[in-house]
Amino acid sequence: MHQTVLLREAVEALVTTSDGTYVDGTFGRGGHSRAVLQRLSSHGHLLGVDKDPAAAAVAAQLSATDSRFSFFHGSFAELPTELASRGITGLDGILLDLGVSSPQLDDSERGFSFQHDGPLDMRMDTSSGETAAQWLARATEQDIATVLKEYGEERFARRIAGAIVSARAEAPIVTTGRLAKIVSEANPRWEKHKHPATRAFQGIRIFINRELDDLAALLTATLGLLKVGGRLVVISFHSLEDRLVKRYMRDMARGDALPAGVPVRDSALNRQMRLVGKSLRAGPGEVTANPRARSAIMRVAEKIS
Repeated sequence: MHQTVLLREAVEALVTTSDGTYVDGTFGRGGHSRAVLQRLSSHGHLLGVDKDPAAAAVAAQLSATDSRFSFFHGSFAELPTELASRGITGLDGILLDLGVSSPQLDDSERGFSFQHDGPLDMRMDTSSGETAAQWLARATEQDIATVLKEYGEERFARRIAGAIVSARAEAPIVTTGRLAKIVSEANPRWEKHKHPATRAFQGIRIFINRELDDLAALLTATLGLLKVGGRLVVISFHSLEDRLVKRYMRDMARGDALPAGVPVRDSALNRQMRLVGKSLRAGPGEVTANPRARSAIMRVAEKIS
């Protein structure tokens, strides 16, 4: 069963008007969306977005019973085009709950987890794109090492990439169990309380699904999608995505970058957002009930101009 992280906190930060128009950019199994709908009036509207066909099936049930909800099967990076096609302008809020969901991790057929042996897929949208197995079969050793280092922050990226290339010469790597074994045996220094394949699986998954690219694209488009007073609420689960979000919100709140000592009024800095509160983490009670919440961090910013 999927447990939605920071449910109350995220929805309270997002919904500022019950008549507003909102986007849940990572619908998942609808936990945040249902809570948002509870706060909307009959004039409010929520658009759910997700790459996962399983999420689309859940969303279809929700849209059939609630006319205030609609759904787009795709990436939140496509929001500008999708909203324009629907005639939606001036959003009151965008919510992102980044990363892989519990149902995706727990389903061995999806290939996200090193703890459950299954096909090495890793695609969030199983209806299109290249699987992790297909990519590993053709990628150069240098490409694999780059992905492991940049997206997985893996210290031993080169060593592990070499082991993967050597292993695939013997037989194709098509299961999560075999990849986890190859990575674990190649990793010379296991981190305490962390599976030795954690970083490699993270890196490959992020690359296969273009997660950071999609996030960067949406952040670039955010100001054009929100109305003044509209909010961006983002829940991240690892440092790479949180770093992007933190930097974007900070830069929008600071305004124009000027040389030190330049005399200019605050009103002339062209600040476009304000930070709403401090970053927030799941409390001890939530982490105890849902250990996957321990790495979650939520940031909120509001458009002011």
